[in-house]
Amino acid sequence: METVGAYEAKTHLPKLIERVIKGERITITKHGVPVAVLQSPTPPRQAEPRKIIAELRKFRENHNLEGLSIRDMIEEGRR
Repeated sequence: METVGAYEAKTHLPKLIERVIKGERITITKHGVPVAVLQSPTPPRQAEPRKIIAELRKFRENHNLEGLSIRDMIEEGRR
């Protein structure tokens, strides 16, 4: 992990971001004391498609449009 000073980080932020995108982790220091870390965010958890479909079906069982059509709702939203 590389260390850079706060002034250098401010001056070269776009370059540092490009390095982080490539997988590097960079510590930013102020007067030699670590104050921040630049790193990629953790990737979002991937949900299982079957579980999502089951949840959508369960939601649909408990919620209905009570006779409204999608077209009716679109037209109502335009007013």
